[in-house]
Amino acid sequence: MNLHQFRFVQEAARRNLNLTETAKALFTSQPGVSKAILELEEELGVDIFVRHGKRLKRITEPGLEVLKAIEVILREVANLKRIGEEFSQQDTGTLSIATTHTQARYVLPQPVVALRARFPKVAVSLHQGTPEQVAQMVLDGQADVGLATESLAAFEGLVTLPCYEWQHMVVLPAAHALAGVERLGLDALAREPIVTYHASFTGRTRIDQAFAVKGLTPNVVLEAIDSDVIKTYVKLGLGIGIVAEMAVRDDPAFAPGGELVARPAAQLFGHNVARLAFKRGAYLRHFVYAFAELLSDRLDRGLIERVMAGHGEHFDL
Repeated sequence: MNLHQFRFVQEAARRNLNLTETAKALFTSQPGVSKAILELEEELGVDIFVRHGKRLKRITEPGLEVLKAIEVILREVANLKRIGEEFSQQDTGTLSIATTHTQARYVLPQPVVALRARFPKVAVSLHQGTPEQVAQMVLDGQADVGLATESLAAFEGLVTLPCYEWQHMVVLPAAHALAGVERLGLDALAREPIVTYHASFTGRTRIDQAFAVKGLTPNVVLEAIDSDVIKTYVKLGLGIGIVAEMAVRDDPAFAPGGELVARPAAQLFGHNVARLAFKRGAYLRHFVYAFAELLSDRLDRGLIERVMAGHGEHFDL
């Protein structure tokens, strides 16, 4: 048996047992993939897949166990490669970060700049997507770390740690009738057109749940993934906005006499926790630990190493 066979089996499972797509993904031929899988099955003495003619129909019960073992083997092979990179090029490499737009725009700039100052030969690659896409990029090895508020702790293949807590803010034009109200209520918000995040982003789940608990239906007239887009439409009078507090800091529009005002909304929607995610069992390079420490003073290398070693699944604030 060999690593090529393992990769063919793993990719076939990922590609819904489509050997044509598997061959394309691995830049090889479909007959070559079929032959390698058959040879592995013959050597193991079990069928990994149930077939109908030349097509794979489903994974057998022993095949599921084989896939679990292959996942461990290939993960450790990737770790071996990273260990070699770590010790041959101590201060060189690429830190790949998967995150949402809000985190990339408002949270990551300072930690990334600080990391580059400490490790000038380390390049940073940002991948933006939904929280589910962030999780999948970490699981697939496309990213070293993932940062998001929604969903990360729900993936078994990830180890997650809390970075910081934040709340939503209600954003209004300075001339709006509610701009002078310090503590807004859900009833008042439900009577207004609302501009806020798409359902998968930036704590939107908490917003929907808060209205639902009160038996209210918010009048959401526009959804976006970009906080700046939400603020732009609020300025134009489309409605009142609900954004993450990170999007309000250092924005001159909220300075005294500015176009917009912001009101804290933790009493309405609760607090949210942004989490940092690593692939379970992955080998982390030294600048990955450094980035985590720059991102949050709650994180340090010792804590991350303990969690990655299996001492706890997920930590909460």
